[in-house]
Amino acid sequence: MDRSLDILANTTADWGMPLTEAQLAQFALYADTLRQWNEHLNLTAITDYKAIMVRHFLDALRCARSWGNPPCSLIDIGSGAGLPGLPLKLLCPSLELTLVESVGKKAAFLQHMVDRLSLSAVTILPQRAEVVGQDARHRERYDVATARAVAPLNVLAEYCLPLLQIGGRFLAPKGADIAAEIDRARFALTTLGGQLLAVEPVHLPGLEPRTLVIVEKIAPTPPLYPRATGVPARRPL
Repeated sequence: MDRSLDILANTTADWGMPLTEAQLAQFALYADTLRQWNEHLNLTAITDYKAIMVRHFLDALRCARSWGNPPCSLIDIGSGAGLPGLPLKLLCPSLELTLVESVGKKAAFLQHMVDRLSLSAVTILPQRAEVVGQDARHRERYDVATARAVAPLNVLAEYCLPLLQIGGRFLAPKGADIAAEIDRARFALTTLGGQLLAVEPVHLPGLEPRTLVIVEKIAPTPPLYPRATGVPARRPL
């Protein structure tokens, strides 16, 4: 475990965002709890400590290098095991975090994790993203929206862009071969008020190259979007 934490500590330090001993202890607790819960709840196929540190935690923390001005608020869609939202909260404790997870058992894990880590200013919404996106309490109010391994980019855009205020950023960790997916998403991004800002390479220790898609919200999202539950996935823009 110590060597795995060293990888986390050394990489984040190289990225210019070093973690304190207290933060590293939180990440260790997170990894332990995730492994325990995963024995009876399918949260992740990745259970090796080193792989959790790299494939989950570092992959999540890489988002912080690309979110522009330090955000006050972040919403994580389809949060599952809390990724990338919870690692970003551990990195930036003042961040106002909202985790959207429609599966009740996974939402229960998230609440347990928030309690174990003694986190404040975290809201867990056991709802579908389409419902949250039409809720005035959440619509067009966040600085950053994230979604990881949930759906293709054109579908994610309909989940995430309605939640961002103008100037906010939608961050989507993706694999290396992303060109065709981006081409299919261009109409959705334009329709929803977004603009592709960058596709950045992501290099994690010992892993194949990945990318991070960065979209900026430049115009209000039309009231029609997101459409009714299930429609974005069945009939992507």
